[in-house]
Amino acid sequence: MPRARPRATAVPPETDVLVLGGGPAGTWAALAAAAAGARVTLADKGFCGTSGAAAAGGNNLWYVPPGPGREKAIAAREAAAGGLTERAWMVGILERTWEAVAQLADWGYPFPVTESGEQYRGSLQGPEYLRLMRRRVTRAGVVILDQSPAVELLLAPDGVVAGAAGVRRQEGGRRWELRAGAVVLATGGCAFLSGALGLNVDTGDGALMAAEAGAELSGMEFSCQYGIAPAFGAQTKGLMYQFATFTDADGTEVADSSLGSGNVTVQRAALRGPVYARLDKAPPDLRERMRWSQPNFFLPLDKMGIDPFTERFPVRFVLEGTVRGTGGLRVAGTGCATTVPGLFVAGDAASRELVTGAVTGGGSHNGSWAISSGGWAGAAAARFATEHPRPAVTRPAGEAGIRPRGRGGIRHEEVIATVQEHVLPLARNRFRTENGLRESLSILDSMWQDVVAGLGPDAEGGLRSRQAAAMLAHARWMYTSALARPESRGLQIRDDWPGADPGRAHRIRTGGLDKIWTAA
Repeated sequence: MPRARPRATAVPPETDVLVLGGGPAGTWAALAAAAAGARVTLADKGFCGTSGAAAAGGNNLWYVPPGPGREKAIAAREAAAGGLTERAWMVGILERTWEAVAQLADWGYPFPVTESGEQYRGSLQGPEYLRLMRRRVTRAGVVILDQSPAVELLLAPDGVVAGAAGVRRQEGGRRWELRAGAVVLATGGCAFLSGALGLNVDTGDGALMAAEAGAELSGMEFSCQYGIAPAFGAQTKGLMYQFATFTDADGTEVADSSLGSGNVTVQRAALRGPVYARLDKAPPDLRERMRWSQPNFFLPLDKMGIDPFTERFPVRFVLEGTVRGTGGLRVAGTGCATTVPGLFVAGDAASRELVTGAVTGGGSHNGSWAISSGGWAGAAAARFATEHPRPAVTRPAGEAGIRPRGRGGIRHEEVIATVQEHVLPLARNRFRTENGLRESLSILDSMWQDVVAGLGPDAEGGLRSRQAAAMLAHARWMYTSALARPESRGLQIRDDWPGADPGRAHRIRTGGLDKIWTAA
């Protein structure tokens, strides 16, 4: 007999803290809120513990022991970050990461043991990490709603966020609603369905929901991070390429192709033709450890029969957007509050400028930010829920892709295709010019009017339409912010403004939907 499908967990009528997203940031937030005595519900777009960027491979951490090494680590990041970090947050993240990793060890995470007999705690394997986090969340009494993506926030009459609504994917897109005393957005960033491993759940839905409630974003011009992947694969973990020699089609080495240069030279070479990599700079005694730390990196190469240490293989650049870029919802308070009361943010859904500035936080800094911001947001959300009375009446805040203002025939597939045409290519998004940005924005802004007028719910209760609208909104925030920064700083490369302007070492806030605004 066929095995019966397990019944989906019932949606409770209300909760103190609702966490949207089940990756590292979401699970740490849920644990912190539960530890504060709150009733917690976590709703995940996929299956909590298996979906998202962190679950797809190794996760390095910004893990530095107490002592002078922390000052050096902070100074090194400040030197690269374009003057946009805040030291107090960086100190707090290093402290919190140290504490959290000790907790993981106490909970039984299988850290490897070095030859000296000590545990190596600087990285985590995604599957083991998130499997453990799901167990801890379950033991803490958190209600987990798998396959239950949120599509909109619920607002009290005074504009305070008071819950969310979404769809149950295992129940044919049936709508769910849940009132809450506070909401933590840990929904990840936006990778524009680029195909990078583990990132296709990251379509920016949380930021769209927050913007509809009036939340601000920051750092969106620094959302043009591209990962390197084998031309025949989707694994964009870039750490191994620090040992690579890059060559063009005829075998000529690409000059200044070090990882520290941000691979800009290699990316420019990719505009001219195929680029190849060989990890021949890796010392022989390190190669087995490389395979242990990131087995997913080597899997597609092994399947193709390629020894990456001795043979070159073709590579491509895949947009990772705000997932391993920097931009996201602006953190406006010490508890990772947004600019909207009752709404908190953690992980890649938030701007990471506080810790990584204008450069990518991909890898270690993002991993530690997820742990830290998740814990801070969960605790703050629990306090907010305790201190503020829950409203008796709420209203749904969703618009684009759910409640069209008029009648039209635009489809979500058309929206996604147009957005990808304007954000995926290196030549358009990585190497920017004013003319190129304005050309794309004229098309994207016009399409937004079509979306709000005529893009209605799809067969999955509006999920696909909301994803399309969120990607379009992100593209417009990104390019409008890029125009507002006429310089090259960090990830932002303006070919028409090749230098950094010392007078522009400040963050750029943005927001809005029908009309995008920016402010310093």
